[in-house]
Amino acid sequence: MPTNDAVALSLAGLSKEFGGLCAVDGVSLDVGPGERRAIIGPNGAGKTTLFSLISGETRPTGGRISLFGRDVTRLAPHRRAALGLARTYQITNLFPRLTALENCLLAVQALTSAKFHLHRPLSRYPAFHDRARAVLEAVGLGDKAEEAVRNLSHGEQRQLEIALSLAGAPRLLLLDEPTAGLSPAESHAMTALLKNLDPAITLLVIEHDMDVAFALTDRITVLHYGKVVADGLAQDVKANALVQEIYLGTS
Repeated sequence: MPTNDAVALSLAGLSKEFGGLCAVDGVSLDVGPGERRAIIGPNGAGKTTLFSLISGETRPTGGRISLFGRDVTRLAPHRRAALGLARTYQITNLFPRLTALENCLLAVQALTSAKFHLHRPLSRYPAFHDRARAVLEAVGLGDKAEEAVRNLSHGEQRQLEIALSLAGAPRLLLLDEPTAGLSPAESHAMTALLKNLDPAITLLVIEHDMDVAFALTDRITVLHYGKVVADGLAQDVKANALVQEIYLGTS
């Protein structure tokens, strides 16, 4: 486990209640820099709510969130993004009428002061174009730069979402079911893409496909009814009898 002075993400007693429902119940975990970790569990376990708490889109009922040693519990999402946090979603969140390159350009400038220069054309920022094309190449979409997003396949749109998340050079990347809706071939390609990401990026992944989860990550955290019920190396969690019962459906 990472030591206190070498933690990318630290959650301490994190909770979120919606009325009488406790969606996240006292979750504590530490994720080290460069670590690959999967968050798994059955539907309704609180995984996506946990991501929303980490990214700042949802305020916790209790507990604390630290990002690279800084308490961010009450920081807005854009402030967390400026510290190096990026996130993808279960459902694609793109501008369908813009090209892949234009989507990336928007993401590249989002964490810079250029976003406030409303009357200055993006052509005045060649470095942005270089960065946008670099992240498209990194996810295998270099030849699709000028293609409208609505004309891309679902798998290519998922790849583009990864490119957008990489545009701001994140230190911690939250991936919410990156292979959702992909064919087996597309899922295999996405897994290979993610395995080849910069090893310095800390990766936290929600993934229902157990093969993908075990292929991508070093450690597994299992949620059930909002609580951590297992946490450890992938092979140990896979062999855990409780995990097999509540998540894999065995007894």
